[in-house]
Amino acid sequence: MTPDRPLARLLLALALALSSSVGLAAPPRAPLPPLDVEVIVGFTADAATLRKHALALRPDASAVRNALADRATTLGARHGRALLAGAAVGEQAQVMRAVGVDAATLARELAADPEVAYAVPNGRKRIVSAPNDPLYPATAPGVRPRGPDSGQWYLRAPDSTLKSAINLEAAWARTTGSASVVVAVLDTGVRFEHPDLGRVANGGQLLPGYDMVSNSEVANDGDGRDSDPSDPGDWVTAAESRSGTFVGCGASGSSWHGTATASLIGAAANTTPATGMAGVAPGTRLLPVRVLGKCFGSDSDIIAGMRWAAGIAVAGVPLNPNPARVINMSLGGDGACSAAYQTVVDELTARGVTVVAAAGNSTGGPVSEPANCRGVIGVLAMRHAGTKVGFSDLGPEITISAPGGNCINTSQGSACLYPILAATNSGTTVPLGSAWTDSFNISVGTSFSSPLVAGVMALMVSRQPGLSPAELRSALQASARPFPASGADNGPGDASVVTQCHAPATGVDQLQCYCTTGLCGAGMLDAGQALAAVSGALARIDVTSAAPTAGVSVLLSGAASLAASSATVTQYAWSLVSGGGLVSGFSSATNASTATLLPTTEGSFTVQLVVTDSLGNSNTTAQTVVVAAAAQPPQATTGGGGGGGGAASIAWVAGVALAAAVLRLLRLGSIRALRRKA
Repeated sequence: MTPDRPLARLLLALALALSSSVGLAAPPRAPLPPLDVEVIVGFTADAATLRKHALALRPDASAVRNALADRATTLGARHGRALLAGAAVGEQAQVMRAVGVDAATLARELAADPEVAYAVPNGRKRIVSAPNDPLYPATAPGVRPRGPDSGQWYLRAPDSTLKSAINLEAAWARTTGSASVVVAVLDTGVRFEHPDLGRVANGGQLLPGYDMVSNSEVANDGDGRDSDPSDPGDWVTAAESRSGTFVGCGASGSSWHGTATASLIGAAANTTPATGMAGVAPGTRLLPVRVLGKCFGSDSDIIAGMRWAAGIAVAGVPLNPNPARVINMSLGGDGACSAAYQTVVDELTARGVTVVAAAGNSTGGPVSEPANCRGVIGVLAMRHAGTKVGFSDLGPEITISAPGGNCINTSQGSACLYPILAATNSGTTVPLGSAWTDSFNISVGTSFSSPLVAGVMALMVSRQPGLSPAELRSALQASARPFPASGADNGPGDASVVTQCHAPATGVDQLQCYCTTGLCGAGMLDAGQALAAVSGALARIDVTSAAPTAGVSVLLSGAASLAASSATVTQYAWSLVSGGGLVSGFSSATNASTATLLPTTEGSFTVQLVVTDSLGNSNTTAQTVVVAAAAQPPQATTGGGGGGGGAASIAWVAGVALAAAVLRLLRLGSIRALRRKA
């Protein structure tokens, strides 16, 4: 990686300055300076260095530092380089630092070590929210007229104007969320005192959480990792933006970004007295995990935060007692999904955790990391009219689209018509009073699309806890509404021509456009239909035979099938869709949880299972089973003999000797018998 590569990675997600002046665009940001050269190193599970310097689950801080340092020293010695230890990322991964080399070179060098599973530069991620563009203006801080007139338009049923609204009331008719479902919010931290949030201990939605920001300067709270995920503010002064760690960040006020995203997922609803706003899943619990500080957060802290949120041990940090089923990440940076992120996403997915992430806001560029990682629910932002909003990125990695806020009107000082209303704080630097964003202090960006999807995923898990991440994704996509292909004008006086979206290109803007499923996901989020999709029975087929082989019975099981909430599976109905010339029918009953077939040759066959639960809900699934050829018996070997030549084997000689001995005994027995008879 050349020295400017990490800078390009980190310019993607520009934070929306909620307190910027009316109609003024933020000045262009200078490139961010690189971190001290840092690489995230993941060891292989059987690495000798890992075993020798193992990290206990809950050691004291000194023991952790020593083990991390010993690992760095050992690895560095093999490469003739002095390595310093940084923060732990997991039991098998940590940060390592070096001087006199760029991060990309160091990563390549260490990745070649046989004990290293991956080594990637420790980059930065920023809040994903809209840039301070004239199309999305904000007024001076402290101005709070009534608004937005549209209210929480993005939650209501869609209509001819609000085409992208998510139809939440239909979902609420089934559930507002279960207190046993935890949604982790990996962000800047939260303000616990906000009346729409509050601590669980005091009747609110927020669990204790954790602060994973290891750099005290970036953390802005006087220390590194600790048990307080409160957001102290992430403001950057003009002086800070000109030198040191925060060069290129730009002077800005505090965003209170984590409070906003948390409120969209789980802000209290139907309170007495009525106040504030409603979150998508107010009955669930929110786990604040602070991974972003002033201007950015490091990949190592974010990945450690993901693991901790899922209930996986992170050295030096107490184990999370409230593991999340859903993780929201309204953050991102450019570039392909790295091995470090893909490894942790795979790990979380295997544990049944669904990761939701914002697409990014580089005005139609490629999808940001980690939203572009395999297995992540990547979310694109839409205008109220159902088109891609100008700031949102897009690409084939997107799973689904959701409202991200837009204003239509661009005249200076006028109210934004369709922002995303969210919880915030009135402080421009340190926290002051609780507040909500409005038509002048606006919230727009893919940062606010992602938590809407995360909230719906939490409702789906609340309704059907047994669903896997893959099943959740499938139901979410299958229930999405189709994108509109016309009618997305911006109102009177706007002559903009809306075209169909095209593939993104780095550095090339792509504003509002008509979405396609190849670039914007399966369609528009529909909470009501998504909940309906997971509220009935779910048929599942497991092939319990390890390696189906011709001539051996294949056992199929539907025992893992799910019933609707408060119901049980009562009926199973198996059928053969296609025998493929190797099976003609079942060799067992077809009305039990298991079924058996006997394939006669290699090939494939397809079976179908219909399950019905005690409430009368039915669901059907099918599966194709591939059958291998029958194993060939081992061929007999002969010693000596024509054709092959060679000496007789010991086994053959022994066999011949044994046979001769048996014959002698038989002859002797016969002679003796004859003698007795005579």
